[in-house]
Formats: sequence, C-alpha cells, structure tokens
Amino acid sequence: MKKLAAVLALSAAALPALAQQSVIATKNAPEAIGPYSQAIKVGNTVYLSGQIPIDPKTGKLMNEASIEEQTTLVLENLKAVLAADGLTMANIVSTTVYMKDLDDFAKMNTVYATYFKDNPPARATVQVARLPRDVSIEIGAIAVHP
Repeated sequence: MKKLAAVLALSAAALPALAQQSVIATKNAPEAIGPYSQAIKVGNTVYLSGQIPIDPKTGKLMNEASIEEQTTLVLENLKAVLAADGLTMANIVSTTVYMKDLDDFAKMNTVYATYFKDNPPARATVQVARLPRDVSIEIGAIAVHP
C-alpha cells in the first residue's frame, strides 16, 4: 500500500509539469511534414522531433547530398529549433541517430563531433530499413534548460 501511495504521489507531482506543456516552432527549421511539432517543452525539458535534411529556406529535400552534408543540415535544423527556445547544442542531453546505412557511421560521426566538442550527449545510433522521404539520416534529441 505504501508503494501505491508513493506512485500516486509521484504521478500527482508530474501533473503540473504536463500542464506546462508548450509547442516550440520556428521558421528557421523545416515545418513538420506530419501531425507532430518541431519540439515540445515540458517543464525544463525539450523533446525535439527527428529532423531530416530539408533546407528550411528553400524547402528542398537534400536526400541526394553526401552523408556529411545531410548530417550538417540535420544538426543545423536541430540547432534552429533549440534557438527558438533560447537553447544551444550544449543543452542537448541525448540524441537518437537513425541511419539508412551504418557504413556511413564514421563520416556522420566526424560531422557530429564538430557540434558536440565538450560533454557530448548520450547517444543511440541505429540502422533502419527506411527513413521519411528516403533520406540517409534523421536525428532526434532531448535538451534541458539549465
């Protein structure tokens, strides 16, 4: 019974944070191509949707670009969403990298490392069968306000 009371107390404590949920959006990153937000802020945590290599200025999909160019654009798009909430790449605590081909991992990792020089976030990288619009990479992230 004590465990149930503790769980209920923790659940009740989380409700005010959920009530403070807000959408983060910017024109400096690609608009969502489905029923999702660029990012959602809950309390001091920001959950960033996966970004793919779409140029936000032109709306052009860069799926024919090199993995290095695609990775750069994806990370720049994440950076723009973070900036819309006053954050930087240094606020990211976790990323998930989805790749079409892990043979491109070293090339992706070289670019990725330039964005996270000090205290890189936790990361999971997985190869997937297919990504939206047949791109080679998608990256999602979680960031925290100080």
